[in-house]
Amino acid sequence: YSLERDGYEVLTAADGLDALKVARSQRPDLILLDVMLPGMDGIEVCRILRQETDVPILMLTARAEEVDRVVGLEVGADDYVTKPFGMRELLARIRALLRRARMQSQASGPALEDATADVARHRKLVFGELTIDIDRREVLLRGERLSLRPKEYDLLLFLARNRGIVLTRDLILERVWDWNYSGDSRTVDVHVRGIREKIEDDPSDPQRILTVRGVGYRFEG
Repeated sequence: YSLERDGYEVLTAADGLDALKVARSQRPDLILLDVMLPGMDGIEVCRILRQETDVPILMLTARAEEVDRVVGLEVGADDYVTKPFGMRELLARIRALLRRARMQSQASGPALEDATADVARHRKLVFGELTIDIDRREVLLRGERLSLRPKEYDLLLFLARNRGIVLTRDLILERVWDWNYSGDSRTVDVHVRGIREKIEDDPSDPQRILTVRGVGYRFEG
């Protein structure tokens, strides 16, 4: 009711299997997905959908344990809200996700601030065997295209554009997840881990994305 009153067209599904059917047939602009669904839970629905589409997924959970939020992010959710929540907060999260999706579809790369003007003029960033193709929104390692989720790409590009600069988790949340994002910094850690698994020769001993303990991350290329 609140979403429709705010101008959105809403489709509903009563269980996980129905959610998959609706998402596949109707191709919504955003999916609001409850973790606790009968039959197939929301985590599994999210995992399957993320293999098929880049549609923004906002998870809802009544459980406050960190592991539930982290698992949701690891299987591809873009954001999460823990119950109970206010409708104003939910609407703000939805608007932010839809706004970012529109920006990504209208431009070759996310609207992020760069470390230098020279970097912004390049359409490809090359760091040895790692190439970030800004025009195509692709990442290549030794010539092989990597499968990064949209938010992983945005985060990697932001880090790469600011090579050698220590970026705090709060700044990363502000620039990559939008200024009004109210998730915790664990979101950044989960996505960095996902990127490392794809671009590092040994993710347990990263050489490209370094952790600055107690502060954030620094990209070395």
